[in-house]
Amino acid sequence: QVLLMESGGGSVQAGGSLRLSCAASRWDVSSMFMGWFRQAPGKEREGVAAIDLDGRTVYIDAVKGRFTISKDNAQNTLYLQMNSLEPEDTAVYICAAAFSKPRDLLQRYYYNRWGQGTQVTVSS
Repeated sequence: QVLLMESGGGSVQAGGSLRLSCAASRWDVSSMFMGWFRQAPGKEREGVAAIDLDGRTVYIDAVKGRFTISKDNAQNTLYLQMNSLEPEDTAVYICAAAFSKPRDLLQRYYYNRWGQGTQVTVSS
């Protein structure tokens, strides 16, 4: 069973940057559809960015131009580079993996492996 472990969260001021990492074990990131999701208090978990087996990426409108998702197959790690952070980005960020191609890469129901999450807090 694949294990996912996030790191890189923290507290930053608006306009700052963070890079999240998601290290995978027992399975190769190159063979999984992977995504970053976030959940703020009192809100549903939402897909933020995802990447398919060919490296194609998709983002929600709220983060386009600010966030970049990528995979390093040699390190077996998924990343999320977050720039120009806004207070609205405050949430627990969770990486996820799917072995079958999701119909919608940003829809959480298609993912069946989840990390424990890392907190991102952006202050104004």
